Amino acid sequence: MIRVEQLRFGYERGDDVLHLDQFVVEPQSNVLVVGPSGCGKTTLLHLIAGLLLPKGGSIVVDGQDLSALAAPARDRFRGRHIGIVLQQFHLLPTLTAMQNLLVAQSIAGLPVDRAAARAMLGALGVDDRAHAYPHQLSVGQQQRVAIARALVNRPKLLLADEPTSNLDDEACAAVADLLLSATQQQSVSLVIATHDTRLKSRIPRQLTLPRRHPESRA
Repeated sequence: MIRVEQLRFGYERGDDVLHLDQFVVEPQSNVLVVGPSGCGKTTLLHLIAGLLLPKGGSIVVDGQDLSALAAPARDRFRGRHIGIVLQQFHLLPTLTAMQNLLVAQSIAGLPVDRAAARAMLGALGVDDRAHAYPHQLSVGQQQRVAIARALVNRPKLLLADEPTSNLDDEACAAVADLLLSATQQQSVSLVIATHDTRLKSRIPRQLTLPRRHPESRA
């Protein structure tokens, strides 16, 4: 599902902030990316998603070298094959929960499928909130809608950035259950970037990134 080799990334203002010799994620598997703040966890997720391009090395997702794609094609590939749940959910505030999912279909160049969107909201337990706007949803409901949006196009890979940060133990366990059950039902590989040690007991396979540069933005 993911093959990363000899990866290097750095921002224009300074030295490389991420070096990774090899990282492989098999289909339908779960992996934690862990390490201290500033080690490059979020940067790695953004590189795997094609939101950033590497300075060196290669990233292949589902057989596709992301660097070989022009920006529009990379956006379409991401929309169809990669789901992303960011720490800030970034639901479009002027659209309902249902409309947020329909926009994800449209951006990926897929036909708008209301039945599929409704079914995904139902699978995440928020189908009764389909016509609510983000500000009318609780934080937990917003997170479920964000996960539903990430999965509505039935991607092969789900990336989640710090999904349990600032949650108490009960809420952390609930979010972990939600991500693991949703990805298992959809046969999706799951990669979570986190500093939350509570998730280590739930997902044994882990990639630990060392701290490199304190000024890193990741």
